Amino acid sequence: MGKKNHELIPSARRLISSLRDMGYDFPAAVADIVDNSIEAGAGRVSIDIRNDGDDSWVRICDDGKGMTPAQVREALRYGATREYDKEKSLGKFGLGLKTASMSQCQHLLIASRSNPNQPQICAYAWDLAHIVETDAWEILDVGREEYTELLREPLLVRTGTVVLWRRLDRILGLKHPYGGMIKKRILGMCSELEEHLAMVFHRYLAGEAGRRRVRISVNGKQLRPWDPFVRAEKSTARLEPVVLQYDHDGITGTVLMEPYVLPHQDEFSSPEAHAGAAGSLRWNRQQGFYIYRADRMVQSGGWSNLRTIDEHTKLARVALSFDPRLDDAFRINVAKMRVQLPRQLREVIEKAIAPVVKTAQAAYRRSSGNGHIEAPIRNLGSAVAVKPVRGEGHAKVLKPVSDGAMSKSKSERLRVGARLWTIQELQDELMRIATKEEQKVVLALINRLSEERELSGGVLLSDGIPSAVVGKLDRHSVQ
Repeated sequence: MGKKNHELIPSARRLISSLRDMGYDFPAAVADIVDNSIEAGAGRVSIDIRNDGDDSWVRICDDGKGMTPAQVREALRYGATREYDKEKSLGKFGLGLKTASMSQCQHLLIASRSNPNQPQICAYAWDLAHIVETDAWEILDVGREEYTELLREPLLVRTGTVVLWRRLDRILGLKHPYGGMIKKRILGMCSELEEHLAMVFHRYLAGEAGRRRVRISVNGKQLRPWDPFVRAEKSTARLEPVVLQYDHDGITGTVLMEPYVLPHQDEFSSPEAHAGAAGSLRWNRQQGFYIYRADRMVQSGGWSNLRTIDEHTKLARVALSFDPRLDDAFRINVAKMRVQLPRQLREVIEKAIAPVVKTAQAAYRRSSGNGHIEAPIRNLGSAVAVKPVRGEGHAKVLKPVSDGAMSKSKSERLRVGARLWTIQELQDELMRIATKEEQKVVLALINRLSEERELSGGVLLSDGIPSAVVGKLDRHSVQ
């Protein structure tokens, strides 16, 4: 006698209310909607926020290819069944549109037009009040007379999609949202949103994502891309990229690391450029990894527990890009705000970031020391050669830097003209470029030098060590 199966449909009232707490803040929720616009081939995305008390609203419009009525209904399904491009899709779970929207509002409306020759517009809505009353997974038809200007006006002359948020309980937070405090809150939200979108989509805004350039505006203000690596600054040091091939459960994908060391304050082209490069979290917390999935930033700053945030490495920033095929390996969350570095890659990545950490420390010493070292440090990166590891996940470096290139970079680091070096600066620089075996010799020589200084009363070395001596020491260390 066969067993009987039982289908258990979740309570709409309970589950949708619970899914409102997925961890989205306002900028992240809007960014998830922008993902859908880019996925639909949009060249323009307009975000408008209006403060009108209980009737306040947020609207995201795009000029993408739009959707048919059946496609809109499927898009509104929790866990939509659409197929995603595993190599470049910005979507993954089929939840983002709904969970992001309902995390901010109680009434989500969508209108779309897919036929460029006929102004046929369809519109549907999720209404939390209706769900609480009926406990049913029902979306509502939006009649032609409802919200005509807000929903349909942007679609009268072109294809595209409009997402409208009403009853903004999570955004406004007050039962009767009126007065100057609410206006101030809305202004602050708009400012945070502009910064977030300019950072998360900077590759798309700059036309660097391999698709058409995207233009995004907030209340009519066109956003400019915020480049975490300030590549337009001539003193920014770009180190050698490292390309890793990673295999996870039989799925092979590429991980690209591009390390940068930003200029110290005196080397920026202007005080405004330096202030802009600090980012919304300011210098210390903006150091570390900027992780991209399909050219969309999903994590900004921090070292993913590989090292701690350090004042001395605040100029180090590393772009780490992976393709959507490795989503399971990086454990990306639904809100696309956090990832975890795969355990099998952590040691490889830690070794690969060592050059950028050392270079950033040297750049910091230039800015905080006595100014003895002034030569710009460029192209000092290296790849870490690792053997593939057998097992569930393994990685290998695809483009290691040649020994000749590494030797050249070492020999060029200390060409500082007639500058004088202190003993401590000499020790720090030699320890930075020495191997483990050479470091013992360096320490022995520095100790002997210090002893001779004490015996001489500090006369010969009190003002520093001539750079010619440094040059001799460097030649011995490279050979």
